[in-house]
Amino acid sequence: MTAVPEWMRPPRLEGWYADDLDHLPEAPRHTELIDGALVFMMSPQRSWHARLVTALVLSLTEQAPAGIEVEREMTIRLDERNRPEPDLLATTAPYDPDRTFYTPDQVLLVVEVVSPESAHRDRTVKLRKYAEAGIAYYWRVEDEDGSPVVHAYELDGPTQAYAPTGIHRHELGSSTPFAIKLDLDRLLPGRRS
Repeated sequence: MTAVPEWMRPPRLEGWYADDLDHLPEAPRHTELIDGALVFMMSPQRSWHARLVTALVLSLTEQAPAGIEVEREMTIRLDERNRPEPDLLATTAPYDPDRTFYTPDQVLLVVEVVSPESAHRDRTVKLRKYAEAGIAYYWRVEDEDGSPVVHAYELDGPTQAYAPTGIHRHELGSSTPFAIKLDLDRLLPGRRS
């Protein structure tokens, strides 16, 4: 068995803190912190996932009003022990070239594009954690026979839990968190006509 590299050892008995991620230059590029444990994205990324994230970032950026930025693959510091990295997010924070994370009060929408490696976290763990942190909107995008299907949720304030607002196939229209219209069938190559 290979020895664990020194940088992978938690700096304290209770594990890692959110701010520790900024001091791990040896960590893989997509490293998240969930409940004080490092989570590495080690499986190869599918082209479907990469293309869909890019298409969503471009489409949402085009539609976002002034004062809303769309960012891909940036962590959100939910609390001291959680700093997940969604596939994309919409934020009210202005662009800052040195930013390494956002806080929940800056985030309007989180989008996770499900991959086999992240399915459990995206469907259960992150769904709960983003809601508890007070992020108003969450989209989970699933691969349904090669087509994207968006499961949309809105935060129910009194319960601090997400309520489903729809399952979108082919197209998505929403007035929240801003006016959005997506032709889901045209987001991927080979599906555009």
